[in-house]
Amino acid sequence: MDFLRPASWGEALAAKAEHPTAVPLAGGTDVMVEINFDHRRPEYLLDLTRIEELYEWTVGEEYVRLGASVPYTRIMEHLRTPLPGLALASHTVASPQIRNRGGVGGNLGTASPAGDAHPALLAAGAEVEAESVRGSRRIPIDDFYTGVKRNALAADELIRAVHIKKADGPQQYSKVGTRNAMVIAVCAFGLALHPATRTVRTGIGSAAPTPVRARDAESFLNAALDEGGFWDNGKVITPSVVKEFATLTAAACNPIDDVRGTAAYRRHAVGVMARRQLGWVWEQYRGARRTLEGAA
Repeated sequence: MDFLRPASWGEALAAKAEHPTAVPLAGGTDVMVEINFDHRRPEYLLDLTRIEELYEWTVGEEYVRLGASVPYTRIMEHLRTPLPGLALASHTVASPQIRNRGGVGGNLGTASPAGDAHPALLAAGAEVEAESVRGSRRIPIDDFYTGVKRNALAADELIRAVHIKKADGPQQYSKVGTRNAMVIAVCAFGLALHPATRTVRTGIGSAAPTPVRARDAESFLNAALDEGGFWDNGKVITPSVVKEFATLTAAACNPIDDVRGTAAYRRHAVGVMARRQLGWVWEQYRGARRTLEGAA
């Protein structure tokens, strides 16, 4: 195994172009485990830890540009307000030691359906900034996951950053596991309200071959909120709407039975999380409305 250690982003792109099979190494929280257990033996490892720009982020007017290697700890500490869903997801990642090293770029590169960041990125509507010596492009998160542990990156591309729209409404995230820490998700769910566009987005993890959105559930809830005037009147969402949203969300799953849980349990748990999170985000939305009305 050859170890490539570029000192700049340009050198990293050149190395990836010359050795397309090179496996990027940033936090190493996934790659090194596979190597240590002899599940993977790449010909080349491409060490990106010396490239400082990958650890930087910028909070713009509408978007946060998050460097691929920004550790989860930094997201929790500094980006909780603009990226609340991703900050909640970051809290569930393994242990403090792993959170200090791992980042969203690694989750995306591995593209495991159980990756903790995926539901939050789907719910927020992120874009992945990919680059090669041929140029750069931004891949919508909905188009990024192409199969089990497969993504839309070309062989010579690296993930440079993730662009995530700043939250304009409440966001939630939760995960089911056999314990609170150091555990792979049995299933996970993320939900984001987007009051500016009067839409809702979801993200489901570890309950299908890839991370997915519950599109039918979103369409149903978007229509129900609009027809009932809920965005304007701020009333409590009727129980029948909440129940149908949860049912449609569970139906969006395509899980398997494995050592961590059965397919039936995953569907059930995702439905429960959808119901609970909708209650939480809507209460937050109503509270924010009352605060604004009181200030006026």
